[in-house]
Amino acid sequence: MLNVTVASIGELAVVGCEGRIVARESIYKLREAVISQTDARIVVLELSEVRALGGGGVGMLVFLQRWARGHNIRFLLFHPSKLVQSKLESAGSIAELYIASVGEMQALLAYANSRPGLPA
Repeated sequence: MLNVTVASIGELAVVGCEGRIVARESIYKLREAVISQTDARIVVLELSEVRALGGGGVGMLVFLQRWARGHNIRFLLFHPSKLVQSKLESAGSIAELYIASVGEMQALLAYANSRPGLPA
């Protein structure tokens, strides 16, 4: 089972994932959470609490990267669990996906919070 939360700060959407991305239901749940962020300029997928990632989940991450690029949205992974990172490396998909550092996330959050007219 996969739990997904979305936090939007201006043009930044952070999609938090907890659980397993292996079954069709969880893969589609992830897809819907991300592709519904059409107003975002940056979508960050936070993966620290993902305990399992199947081949379909890896494929969906690559699909979401391509979808975001096609919609002029920057798509980043943040803090993937060791299991997720290992799975992406073994599938050869790590090169297609960008993993943001803690410093980059701090800069993105500071940027989103500093935008005029947005809540701080």
